[in-house]
Amino acid sequence: MISNENIIKRINKLKTERNAVILAHNYQIGEIQDIADYTGDSLGLSIEASKTDADVIVFCGVHFMAETASIICPDKVVLIPDDNAGCPMANMIKPRQLRELKNQHPGAKVVSYVNTTAAIKAESDICCTSANAVKIVNSIPEDVPVIFVPDKSLGSYVANQCGRDMILWGGYCPTHHRILAKDILQTKEEHPDAVVMVHPECTTDVVEMADQVLSTAGMRRYARESSNEEFIVGTEIGLLHSLNKENPDKKFYPASVLADCPNMKLNSLEKVLWSLEDMVYQVKVDEDIRVKAFNSIEKMLELS
Repeated sequence: MISNENIIKRINKLKTERNAVILAHNYQIGEIQDIADYTGDSLGLSIEASKTDADVIVFCGVHFMAETASIICPDKVVLIPDDNAGCPMANMIKPRQLRELKNQHPGAKVVSYVNTTAAIKAESDICCTSANAVKIVNSIPEDVPVIFVPDKSLGSYVANQCGRDMILWGGYCPTHHRILAKDILQTKEEHPDAVVMVHPECTTDVVEMADQVLSTAGMRRYARESSNEEFIVGTEIGLLHSLNKENPDKKFYPASVLADCPNMKLNSLEKVLWSLEDMVYQVKVDEDIRVKAFNSIEKMLELS
């Protein structure tokens, strides 16, 4: 069996030969986060993809993220190490369903969470991430109805923060919905001095128990800048790797060990190596869909 050290050496050699960059989401396994050129949330990864001068982007995340990179960078080769790394939430709405919703609410603006397929982005007016969703919705005049897809939990949080009614689709993140209010209560009882940070993809009752509601990048930033020494982390447990690495003198407790996304964990060092060796699996978006989807992403990036 080849050691991780040798695998990493081979990955780095191929990165140089291919002029490749490795982008990794905060929920990836620690070994992948450690070899990535950039690790971040969906917004940060989108921005990084738009700036890179690499010829090849190896995207360690799930499929919609690699699609987004391909939409932004049509002239680059975008690879995903495991083609089966999908997102259940992204699959909870189809273009036909969104078109029907738009027909039911003529004049409404469609804000689509970046956790959607390229085809949904193409049907949308503007995209958002958990980090900028409130800002994006606030940019739309109050007298204009807003359709928010696909995440009902993030949508509900944004509607509350913006003080406006929104038309919400019924999608959700299965991983974040495994974090229960009783988990927060129990962990808080065990660590009474800990600050509770939760992701807005969590259910409303969990969000209401939080001291801070933040994206994963927001959690990393808050943990670095906070004078607090203990934190309860209400998001996918992969984030704890970077939190512990960046803050060795602080303690982080998962709100629930069940908040583990199996799709995010499909990527591995071996698969990254194979991806660079064989240039698989390439993610490419049809040009007509790409152009429409790019418009909604570009509007988001302009506001970000």
